[in-house]
Amino acid sequence: MKVNLLSYTTDALNLLLRTKNTRLKFDSDPSVWPKEVQEEHLAYMRDTIRSSWEFVDFVFEIVDVTRAFTHQLVRTRAGSYAQESQRTIDASKNGYLNPIESVTEFGPKEWFDKACDEAFMTYGELLRTGTPAQDARGVLPTATLTTIVAKFNLRTLSEMAKVRLCVRTQGEYQDVFRAMRERVLEACPWAEDFIEVACVADGTCAFPRYGKEQCPIYDPRMDLSELKKETAIKFWSAPRHVAVPIAKSGKTM
Repeated sequence: MKVNLLSYTTDALNLLLRTKNTRLKFDSDPSVWPKEVQEEHLAYMRDTIRSSWEFVDFVFEIVDVTRAFTHQLVRTRAGSYAQESQRTIDASKNGYLNPIESVTEFGPKEWFDKACDEAFMTYGELLRTGTPAQDARGVLPTATLTTIVAKFNLRTLSEMAKVRLCVRTQGEYQDVFRAMRERVLEACPWAEDFIEVACVADGTCAFPRYGKEQCPIYDPRMDLSELKKETAIKFWSAPRHVAVPIAKSGKTM
């Protein structure tokens, strides 16, 4: 597996700060702000409305991943995708990924290899005898390797990270998303706190039923169920409150 960052919003930091500030009043160029001022505004933006995050885009080339993984990836509705087509190409040389670790001399790992090898052999024979690729592809395993190009904006990446970096996510997806995060941080180091797993970003568990039973890093302090109940009682019994925000120095106070 390999992840390449094909392109990204090159003036991302300035654009991010600029689009947030425009909602209030734009009176200076964020690109000339001192670094500490930019960092102060970034920290503020991580805790406010995320519409401005959608102006920052990242395009990834994800190579030698399974069709099983890409089927999961494209369910992220807010992304754009271009994937290698099994309908028209000869996928005989694509190979496959066996996710099973060998624990016996001959067991599940070997069974998996045998089934995939036979599927690829059948696929090759079908092509050799004139079967169209679009029909022959039906015998290929979902473990077949493929390449996909995917585009996400920063807001989508942030939301994906909370669950796709989580240990509950399939191993291949975790590996791919870790690599995606690395590529982003190489280009935009300031984005580190924008792309983080839920328990780090929010201090709560994205999958509490799983977390309590199986997660190796779960902390009981992440369980806010009682606090939620108490807060619900307070909220629904209190008079309706209306905030009166005021713009000050590019922030809503």
